[in-house]
Amino acid sequence: MTQKSIYIFLFLLLLVGCSSKEEDMYTPVSATLKIPELFQQKLIAPVIPTNNPLTEEGITLGKKLFFDPILSKDNTQSCASCHDPKNAFTDDTQFSEGVDGKFGTRNSMPLFNLAWNFDERFMWDGKELSIERQAFSPVRNPIEMHSTWKNVAEKLQQHTEYPTLFQQAFGTSKVDSTLVTKAIAQFERTLISGNSKFDQYLLGKTELTPEEQNGFNVFMDEARGDCFHCHGSDNNPLWTDNKFHNNGLDEAFIDLGLGNVTGDPNDNGKFKTPSLRNLKFTAPYMHDGRFATLEDVINHYSEGLKQSSTIDPLMKKVSQGGVQLSNKDKADLKAFLLSLSDTNFVNNPNFQQ
Repeated sequence: MTQKSIYIFLFLLLLVGCSSKEEDMYTPVSATLKIPELFQQKLIAPVIPTNNPLTEEGITLGKKLFFDPILSKDNTQSCASCHDPKNAFTDDTQFSEGVDGKFGTRNSMPLFNLAWNFDERFMWDGKELSIERQAFSPVRNPIEMHSTWKNVAEKLQQHTEYPTLFQQAFGTSKVDSTLVTKAIAQFERTLISGNSKFDQYLLGKTELTPEEQNGFNVFMDEARGDCFHCHGSDNNPLWTDNKFHNNGLDEAFIDLGLGNVTGDPNDNGKFKTPSLRNLKFTAPYMHDGRFATLEDVINHYSEGLKQSSTIDPLMKKVSQGGVQLSNKDKADLKAFLLSLSDTNFVNNPNFQQ
């Protein structure tokens, strides 16, 4: 072979190599959240971390991982096992059962509108400081999925589909816990609920019943329900302040809540304010699922408050046991609360397996 032929041969090899690398490269498609009209009017932009931007491929991968029991020790439990779409991404039991038949001590939190949790404190006690970190803990929790991230990464790496999906979403086929939780967080940020009857009412597209209207008035009236301080109003479509309060459940605390995270006794018995959206689908209620019905919840605030050292000052009528609602106001308050439920959300095919 002549020297000229050798140069031509090497040049062709270089072209083939470059072509192969170009074929292996894949640029994920940027994605944007479908933000409801009221959210656009009343809320600032959602929290999207710069190190985990939304992409179509990342969201698709996160959804597949969310519903895949491969994340658990024995391949029997997925994220969706305790966060079921039909229950607004919680479940219908007081405590969720893990892969070993063990039960936790807190009710599974519903998952929606997480991208507007501006303080970035997640879980009932606020111990996780991002959606990504929240998605990290269940895999290795001994009363939940009870696996290890090493084992999960190995199973995903050996899977017929996942390495390619990770390559498309993140530019690498090497699977690790960081990329798994980033993908799940991307999917969870798309879980947006903003199309309840009350949303439609605020947009001028429907009318409330007299009972629902009175229930909203009870909710907003400091002399009656006095609910808006923690849960917001028609100016806050999240229907939560995303902060932590002791709402008078107990005189003494078995579960310290936020206090167990901060170490501050003044935080004992404080738990995250849940959103009032989708209450039709999320029973039982409170951090420990102690209340089976909305009537139980309303009765608690009406006449069941218990005094303790850290009870929130907003529980102004604790000395009377609560706000002492009439039966009519209780029934109407329930009617209003149910008007915050979003049937389209729980039936959205984009959020189903």
